[in-house]
Amino acid sequence: KRNRTDEKEVFSMNDVLVTLSKIGIVPVVALKHAEDARPLGKALCTGGLPCAEVTFRTDCAEEAIKIMSEEYPNMVIGAGTVITTEQVDRAVAAGAKFIVSPGMDEKLVKYCINKIPVMPGCATPSDVQKAAALGLDVVKVFPAEAIGGLKLIKAMAAPYTEMKFMPTGGINSSNLNEYLDFDRIIACGGSWMVDTSLLAADKFTNIVALTREAVNHMLGFKVKHIGINCADDAEAADTADAFTTMFGFPQKNIDVSYFCGKKIEVMKAPGAGTHGHIAVGCNSVERAVYHLGLRGIEFDMSTAKYDKDGFMTFVYIKGEFGGFAVHLTLNA
Repeated sequence: KRNRTDEKEVFSMNDVLVTLSKIGIVPVVALKHAEDARPLGKALCTGGLPCAEVTFRTDCAEEAIKIMSEEYPNMVIGAGTVITTEQVDRAVAAGAKFIVSPGMDEKLVKYCINKIPVMPGCATPSDVQKAAALGLDVVKVFPAEAIGGLKLIKAMAAPYTEMKFMPTGGINSSNLNEYLDFDRIIACGGSWMVDTSLLAADKFTNIVALTREAVNHMLGFKVKHIGINCADDAEAADTADAFTTMFGFPQKNIDVSYFCGKKIEVMKAPGAGTHGHIAVGCNSVERAVYHLGLRGIEFDMSTAKYDKDGFMTFVYIKGEFGGFAVHLTLNA
């Protein structure tokens, strides 16, 4: 489960789009009242998604973008359902950092190039080819589920090897990770955490909870194993034998440790942490680093490891927790 989001990115995505790829989920918002923009921005940031695509389907979109951009300058606010160049100008003036259009409009794309990142909606290979010819390397796929979902995106991605995608439409918590597991998808747009019924009822606390739940679901944290530090090989062997004798865990002897089953690693020499380490799995190490960073967590990037394709696969969190070091690794 890998998602290419680090600084080694081989594509030339604009910095704004790289940030969206680290965030992973872009809330798609249709606001009926501009005064909801301020509490909504706070709710999304508190929940862990400092971004939004504010659609121009409502009259207050421009004002809402302006309010959120000014009140929460670290948010990545974009304008969605943009279909005219006049709307582009209004969105840019309001502070939008990216433009999303429901269809592939060459005139609109050309107007945005060199002005603001734009993701036109693409539903066919012909749309993608037009976007590529105009120099784009990220497009929206809309309405994603209705036109073929992930199967269609993979089919379109195959011949256009330098194109990435942000699908929107029909994506929710039940299929989010299926989409994000495909490394050509930078992020998914969704509205389930900002449902219009919640906005109408001023249930911003619910939006915080749903947003936080969406982020944690996307990251997929789970304990992979616990490492126990031993003084030497002999102590490690005795400790591993004890776990095998007590619980019947199968034992595997590797270079630096013994694994007892899949959850206990006994180190042959003192490693990270006073007592040992805890390995926490996630669906994307790079996204996890970004989102935990929003929570004030720091990482020792000198410990980061990457696979042959440049995906981050491993990194230690700075500090100890109860005498244990903690590192992130990928879920299998």
